[in-house]
Amino acid sequence: MDIRQIEQFFKIIDDEFNHEARVILTGAAAGTVWGSTRPSMDVDFAVSISDRSETAWQQLEASIQRAIEKTGIQANYAEDIDRWGMITLLDYKSNTKLYKQFGSLALMVLDPAYWSIDKMTRFIDPDIQDMIQVFRKKNTSPHELAEVWGTALKESPRSTTLMRFRRQVEGFFESYGRKIWGNDFNSEKVIKQFHKSAGIKK
Repeated sequence: MDIRQIEQFFKIIDDEFNHEARVILTGAAAGTVWGSTRPSMDVDFAVSISDRSETAWQQLEASIQRAIEKTGIQANYAEDIDRWGMITLLDYKSNTKLYKQFGSLALMVLDPAYWSIDKMTRFIDPDIQDMIQVFRKKNTSPHELAEVWGTALKESPRSTTLMRFRRQVEGFFESYGRKIWGNDFNSEKVIKQFHKSAGIKK
């Protein structure tokens, strides 16, 4: 799936749906927009509509199904994607950038730091490679990541996922930091910032 296919998918939705809508791309599709080259044939997104009636939601669902049928791209969507994981996405709706306007449909893309929260939570190899590519191409600051990831950890409800998320963040900075940010990258310093943002006391 490339950017052209992503655009076609949402253009079909706009053509089929007669209301204002705001879509926030995340997952592999957002990674593609930000520069990842990993192949995928699904789009993950948050969607909000101006008319929140049951009829309008049914029309939206029908338009999304039509886009799936026409493009072969699968879709995972929700009104609030923060409910998808055990680690909160914080104020993700305020951390987006307009990618393209299709008629009444505004296609936004999630900021790389907030997009990466789910990637860091899963921490499987395709997600790790996505983060490496996107952080390098967008010149994402490790200090911004430490702040966002730490705050997300602090604000998430208690679960077995929290300790795993912490270890994965620490491991990512230690294992991939220099590959992304160069030989001067200091993983110890950035991890300390992450701990401070998360409220972790040694």
